[in-house]
Amino acid sequence: MPQRKKYNEEFKREAVGLTRLPGAKMSQIARDLGGRANQIHRWRRGLEAGGKKAPPGNGAARDQEPLALKMELARVKTERDFLRDAAVFFAKESS
Repeated sequence: MPQRKKYNEEFKREAVGLTRLPGAKMSQIARDLGGRANQIHRWRRGLEAGGKKAPPGNGAARDQEPLALKMELARVKTERDFLRDAAVFFAKESS
């Protein structure tokens, strides 16, 4: 049986923040971060219900850098996709 992944509070907060970007898709963000969409949904509900505090995390300190890099990559991919879609939209408008 595979071991459960553990995420720290900052990772959860950042993942939920990615869902609030324009054009962000929960399933794509979850795939980029290596998790599941329903996990991020639960984290988002917890943040909205509990104010600014994310659900507590259990991630180890040694996992911080790889997780931070995954989050940054997911954010950059989301921004890239948004900019690409905007460029296509404006290219259609100008022709």
